[in-house]
Amino acid sequence: MQLSFSIIVPVYNRPKEIDELLTSLTKLDFEDDFEILIIEDGSSQKSNQIVEKYKSTLNVNYFYKENSGAGASRNYGMQKASGNYFIVLDSDVIVPKHYLSAVKKALKENYTDAFGGPDAAHQSFTALQKAMNYSMTSFLTTGGIRGKKNGVGKFQLRSFNLGLSKKAFETVNGFSKMKTGEDIDLTFRLWQNGFKTQLVTAAFVYHKRKSTLQQFFKQTYAFGKARPILNKKYPKSAKITFWFPSIFILGLFISIASLFIGITILIQFYIFYTLLLLIDAFFRTKQLKVAFLSIITSYTQFLGYGLGFLQSQFSQK
Repeated sequence: MQLSFSIIVPVYNRPKEIDELLTSLTKLDFEDDFEILIIEDGSSQKSNQIVEKYKSTLNVNYFYKENSGAGASRNYGMQKASGNYFIVLDSDVIVPKHYLSAVKKALKENYTDAFGGPDAAHQSFTALQKAMNYSMTSFLTTGGIRGKKNGVGKFQLRSFNLGLSKKAFETVNGFSKMKTGEDIDLTFRLWQNGFKTQLVTAAFVYHKRKSTLQQFFKQTYAFGKARPILNKKYPKSAKITFWFPSIFILGLFISIASLFIGITILIQFYIFYTLLLLIDAFFRTKQLKVAFLSIITSYTQFLGYGLGFLQSQFSQK
């Protein structure tokens, strides 16, 4: 099968990020032709002038549409695309020069109608963004499933970095109307229709995520809120491990309360875990500031996801 790639990027009020992403795409070592579609999702801060700068170096097209959310914008882009294999990226990523070559190589060796790639922290990112990346990819916080770990079974796609064949898109009608968790929902519907997914570890992107702890909390809260909805929609996908962040946070509150009655054994677990995070983050990032911030972002992640999960779990009818 001759692969023809179309890169789909939805954007909302982030022209600077589009500039950085397109710059990275000009540096790809990929020799085949590919197209890029920037889908402006009703932004007030438009990216059209940014896109215009790259017309001479990239096959890039700009589309403006009314605001309808990232999922609908991705679908819009795939409908407009001319390729037979779509690559969906978030606007806040930077791609390494080998990205498309790695995708093509992986699909030639083991073709699947969908794939996902991991994320990493670029050296230019802030210390807080690097800490967020650690928290979202570390084995100590997520089990490593969102990172570069192999052997996780049928890989669940993540919308910041995924690929989807035109055939698969037309079969499942792309992303659903879910605002959060729509990538997991897409994965389940692909599997239901007999399509396979895989993790291409070499096809990583540098993912900025958020700029503040408040934004990171809101993001992880939304992730947690989406999981019970997915569990209800796909009961066989529910796992006890989805409760762990909520249990972790509840345990932390109980351990702190226990100190007032002289019980210290519970808080000792959290002290030990915090030290493990600090040591692991330092060895992974080689930056002490990032390691300390990783403790804050990890607890923020647990708090956001855990509270979102509980709120959604007990509000489900």
